[in-house]
Amino acid sequence: MTQRILILQGHPDTSEAHLCHALADHYAAGARTQGHEVRVVDIATLTFPLLRSQKTWKECPLPDSLQEAQAAVGWCQHMVLVFPLWLGDMPALVKAFLEHVLRPGFAFRYVEGNPLGEKGLTARSARVVVTMGMPAVVYRHLYRAHSIKSLERNILGFVGFSPVRETLIGSVESMGERELDKWFRKLRELGAEAR
Repeated sequence: MTQRILILQGHPDTSEAHLCHALADHYAAGARTQGHEVRVVDIATLTFPLLRSQKTWKECPLPDSLQEAQAAVGWCQHMVLVFPLWLGDMPALVKAFLEHVLRPGFAFRYVEGNPLGEKGLTARSARVVVTMGMPAVVYRHLYRAHSIKSLERNILGFVGFSPVRETLIGSVESMGERELDKWFRKLRELGAEAR
């Protein structure tokens, strides 16, 4: 069964292509070979302010520059978020983007007496693809992948994405062509399966 797939490219640097861009391209290529409909949002190309108050988050309209991206989140059945690990977490630009597009009234609704509210983005799955300089096994076991777990549970899971799967790609600075090709093949396979 074909799926509507949204790829959120979260590398903040637009000055050159990075591994995150290549990984997202391979995922998209694999998805298209199986007839999946793919949209890509490159977060770094969007201009939007930081949210600085709860009142703005709850009451002010979404910036025009993010309307299409939020609509794509609502459109998708499967979302792929690709970013590099910076200081143990997603880059600030990615967090700022998610704070905007996953607003109340769209991504969830407040329900009196229920602190968890009502999820607005159910019946959707997600995959988080993260690149990092350290070995992925070190991040997963020594650091317990704390920021990725928080993203999966407190952000994506909170608004309804389930299941949320992860692909952690470590030691990227020392990766040779053979290992890069292995990851590119893996991302194409995941794309073809819409997983």
